[in-house]
Amino acid sequence: MQQESLIEYGSRRVIITITAIFCALLEIVDTTIVNVALNDMRGNMGATLSEIGWVITAYAIGNVIIVPMTSWLSQQFGRRNYFAASIIIFTVSSFLCGNATAMWELIIFRFIQGLGGGALLVTSQTIITESYPPEKRGIAQAIYGLGVIIGPTLGPPLGGYITDNYSWPYIFYINIPIGVIATLLTLQFVRSPKYGEKRAMSEIDFLGIGLLAVMVGCLQFVLERGQEDDWFNDSTITALTVTSVLALFFFVWRELTYKNPIVELRVLKNGNLRVGTILSFIMGFGLYGSTFIIPLYTQGSLGWTATQSGMLMIPAALTTAVMMPLIGKMLERGIPQQYLVASGMFLFFVFCFWGYKIITPADTGSDAFFWMLIVRGIGMGLLFIPITTLSLSGLKGQQIGQGAAFTGMMRQLGGSFGVALITTFMARQNMLHRSDLVAKLDTNNPDVINRVNGLQQSFGAKGMDPHQALNSGYKLLDYSVTKQAAILSYMDVFLYLGLIFLICVPFVLMVKAKKAAKLDPSAMH
Repeated sequence: MQQESLIEYGSRRVIITITAIFCALLEIVDTTIVNVALNDMRGNMGATLSEIGWVITAYAIGNVIIVPMTSWLSQQFGRRNYFAASIIIFTVSSFLCGNATAMWELIIFRFIQGLGGGALLVTSQTIITESYPPEKRGIAQAIYGLGVIIGPTLGPPLGGYITDNYSWPYIFYINIPIGVIATLLTLQFVRSPKYGEKRAMSEIDFLGIGLLAVMVGCLQFVLERGQEDDWFNDSTITALTVTSVLALFFFVWRELTYKNPIVELRVLKNGNLRVGTILSFIMGFGLYGSTFIIPLYTQGSLGWTATQSGMLMIPAALTTAVMMPLIGKMLERGIPQQYLVASGMFLFFVFCFWGYKIITPADTGSDAFFWMLIVRGIGMGLLFIPITTLSLSGLKGQQIGQGAAFTGMMRQLGGSFGVALITTFMARQNMLHRSDLVAKLDTNNPDVINRVNGLQQSFGAKGMDPHQALNSGYKLLDYSVTKQAAILSYMDVFLYLGLIFLICVPFVLMVKAKKAAKLDPSAMH
């Protein structure tokens, strides 16, 4: 069998595993490390808020475009060469990002960094999977999962610390030494499978590449910018949505009819992989959605620093790290994947409902988050490895890379959908709660009158004239209404996010039960 020839043993396997994990970590940390430094970049570059948002958007677009193409590119150039080239592209563009002097330079270099980074994630997963014998694949996915789950959590505290103590270019410069070492280790130790004949230039699916880039690029743009640009009231967003849908239709048609497709869609005939891609999307939604919402709440409503917000997430990440090998062992002992995934989804619901309960307009202390985030850490551990092993379990050789590309892309897209939907939902809920609260502030109500008079006297005691004191009182009242509306919106996000995961639990059990009963895979939707 082809993949058996790639199985490694002893110190060689350890070195390959460490190299692959570092590369996956590099890529994922970079998706979130920038978030906390955006304010400093904005000041440095003299950029607007919407311009600085492109630093994140450009990276995400480059990332999602390249992920489905990694299997084909590995085949074309050899996996080791392609992986090493991706690390070099990522490292060089990191240096260029740190040296950028204009906004457009930074955005272009971030896009190139995203193209290099997307390949690191999927190819490292394939390398680790194929370096271990089939019976140890659960442990292999556990080791890889450490990077994927801990990465988004490490980004904010690391970015906050570097920005607070040095300057923002250093968040890019720290990639350089790791990139150099990873390149040398890859060239020395990683092996490429024998893929057969390379494609001639005339056989390369350039139309497929173009349609994929247009589809994913437009979709990612719509998701990242939709809320800010008022969704379909904006002609650009509407045009790009239509373009993305048309490109998807023609892309699927092209890939299913062309002899040498850039993305092998036929691999989705595997029922396990189909279920795995859907579950990866939901997991990405929860993973990136919750990583986005908690720092937003702690910094926006509680006034924490970037470093404090980031540090809050570390115990949960460590919990996941401890869980990973245990879950790998459970899978090796034959515990059905559907039970582990259903348990993970239920625990994620518990985490969200807990969040819904502890968020209050009064200050929520950091200790209130501790156990809630530990539950999230356990839930994420129970989701990641079983979903990945389930997705790749029925695949062999080259298909492993194609399957890993699908699950990786769906996890990233799930995260983009999650952040976009949460942002939109919060903006809408904020307006609803605000108008609801303002409607209850009846100026004839004695309680409201007493409150305003109390505030006026309080400001008057600080030396303000009565008119100025009254205005300041109204402003403070308005601020507390705005804060209350924001808190209620955060509560809604936690509640609905939890319900999404709770609703999925019976479906997960049903789908895998069908698999166990040896039903036709085509019935598994």
